[in-house]
Amino acid sequence: MKLTILVVDDEPEVRDAVVGDLLPFADVVRVEPAEDVEDAWEVVQEVEADGDVVALVLADHRMPGTTGVDMLIAMEGDERTADARKVLVTGQADQADTIRAVNEAGLDHYVAKPWRPEEMQAVVREQLTDFVVGTGLDPLPHLRAIDGARAMEMLR
Repeated sequence: MKLTILVVDDEPEVRDAVVGDLLPFADVVRVEPAEDVEDAWEVVQEVEADGDVVALVLADHRMPGTTGVDMLIAMEGDERTADARKVLVTGQADQADTIRAVNEAGLDHYVAKPWRPEEMQAVVREQLTDFVVGTGLDPLPHLRAIDGARAMEMLR
């Protein structure tokens, strides 16, 4: 079973940049891009069918059709994604959108565009660690993607 990071952004260059910044995790974590909310749910279905788990969702806010915040709220209510850590990666969510994401989607972090790759990687490592700790997964298979010090505390 692999941890999966779902990257949802309708702008190909932004989505590719996020996926590119996640390359240090690619050996041990499944990174799945999605171009919109419908595509994201299809990816969730594929991840489940493969026996993997959605551990982290990195979502843009402004997308065609459903917003990223609305998608994260729906994911909070879906058993396949309820435990996933949720991060809004946007430069266009206003205060009301952000408050709604925190209160209704259980938003775990907010990354403002543009981001620095090392910032994104630190957020991803922290969120994957929180997922492993929060779900009680054995941290050993995921050590190269999570905070090793926190993982060792779990094993004591």
